[in-house]
Amino acid sequence: MPRMLDVSDAVRAEIGDEEADRLLAGDNAPGSYDCTSCRTPGDSEQERTSTVLFVGDETAVLAFAHAGCLPSQVVQVTEEQLQGAVRSIGGTGGDLAGAAPHRAVPEQAVLGVTSGLVLIEGELHPALVVEPTSPIVRPGTTGPGDDFLPLLVEQGFLPVSRLVSVPPVLHGWSVLLAVGQLHAVLQPGPGGGQPVAWWQAHQPLQVTDGWRAAANKHQQVLLFAAPVGSIGRQPREDLLRDALDKAAANGLLVAAALPLAGT
Repeated sequence: MPRMLDVSDAVRAEIGDEEADRLLAGDNAPGSYDCTSCRTPGDSEQERTSTVLFVGDETAVLAFAHAGCLPSQVVQVTEEQLQGAVRSIGGTGGDLAGAAPHRAVPEQAVLGVTSGLVLIEGELHPALVVEPTSPIVRPGTTGPGDDFLPLLVEQGFLPVSRLVSVPPVLHGWSVLLAVGQLHAVLQPGPGGGQPVAWWQAHQPLQVTDGWRAAANKHQQVLLFAAPVGSIGRQPREDLLRDALDKAAANGLLVAAALPLAGT
């Protein structure tokens, strides 16, 4: 079935007529996707959808957005910013494509981020739940396996078997909240330099008033991370909590408390 896709002339010029025509015919476009702007689900078979091409120095990433959120366009970014955009794009690995033959992008994982309130020791805490869309391997390695949790443990995150207490603060990391919107998760820079984005929203993400109030009260955000397939996209906070409890019981959850940067 043809998708309700908008492919601008600028995007077509970058990806080529053949690829653009395949997208419009529905061959390479996803049915459902997570909007790269508002991060809520979309369906290119049911609603107008924009193709948004992030172009870096060496690579390019094709993402999808509700037409009401963003027009179809080419966004020029640095290679570092592109990797941040990659991590912020929710959806499936099929959302990624090369802009041109010399910009072919290998299949790479996307970090899906969900916000919610988690009840621990009788108090509601703001939380971010991070789950990749595919296994994460160590840089420079290929093949089967998933090193996502071991890599985070090496950074200072702690395994969680039960959600009964607030995890320790992980100094050097922080959650950037500005004007009531979520912008990034920051990690220490190389050699102790300026913090850099571990995950960055291409467009600032809205959070609920309750989440923001809890973040301002505690001045920290709990970050939970689990391998692909452990949590899933849960439509309600009670279901998200159930999924977190299950992942913890199965030894598939790490966590840390990250100081709040911003308001």
